[in-house]
Amino acid sequence: MSMTIPNILTILRLLAAPAIAVMFLYFHRPWADWFALILFVGAAITDWFDGYLARSWAQESKLGAMLDPIADKAMVLIALMVIVGYSSMSPWLVLPATFIVFREVFVSGLREYLGDVAGTLKVTKLAKWKTTAQMVAIACLFAQGVFEHYLGMSVFGMDEAMVAEILAGREEDLLGLWWKYEGMIWAGRLGLWLLWLAAALTLITGYDYFRKSVPYLKEDA
Repeated sequence: MSMTIPNILTILRLLAAPAIAVMFLYFHRPWADWFALILFVGAAITDWFDGYLARSWAQESKLGAMLDPIADKAMVLIALMVIVGYSSMSPWLVLPATFIVFREVFVSGLREYLGDVAGTLKVTKLAKWKTTAQMVAIACLFAQGVFEHYLGMSVFGMDEAMVAEILAGREEDLLGLWWKYEGMIWAGRLGLWLLWLAAALTLITGYDYFRKSVPYLKEDA
């Protein structure tokens, strides 16, 4: 087992996945949101660097090839679980998150059944775009959580007490609050749109993988 820098980065990304959930056990919000956002973005960046370095330095290994997709899936699924559990937008997040979880479980089971044959089914560019959309969507949703708890409101609007406080505030306070509110709204919207896009790409790539697997699933004559 070769402990190269690319492999170390992959292992760190794998360990970061459960650490995202741990942030919400040991820290109050919005600090938990901040730490989870920083941890997730940092781990997502290593996803690009470990593959790039492995190819550039000719350090591609079986360990890296095995751990890399596991780390990606663990990051996405655990982050989605945390976001659905804590976000005020969870009713709108449940369905795309369900599609993503279903696809990953289905494809993982299919790969396990196919065994060595699964290695011949290459990852497509669309699957890479799917992963990118998932990562960016989750980062935006964590950022939305940061804004939401600094403002004390949800993306669904403000209560009467908040409105009264805003109307009684000074002009510069109102401007600062407006920028934070706009940041929360757009982070939430962008994250939600990208998550639905990722869910669509997830189903498409899942079907494509199943279609390519069909010849290996036929009963012997």
